[in-house]
Amino acid sequence: MSNKQKSVSGAAKRFKRTGGGGYKRKSSHMRHIMTKKSTKRKRHLRGGDMVHENDVVLIKRMLPNLR
Repeated sequence: MSNKQKSVSGAAKRFKRTGGGGYKRKSSHMRHIMTKKSTKRKRHLRGGDMVHENDVVLIKRMLPNLR
């Protein structure tokens, strides 16, 4: 019997799989020191985004059970 593959727990918290097979992520720089950031900058950081195609290989390696 082979061993179970473990996901990287930090990656499991940060990335989710979409129905189309891609990976979605949240924007960074939204946790603290918000007073110096402009309202426009914070508004544009609010939504999520898709993981770039060059990084999908790394995400798949870190999350083997999400394929």
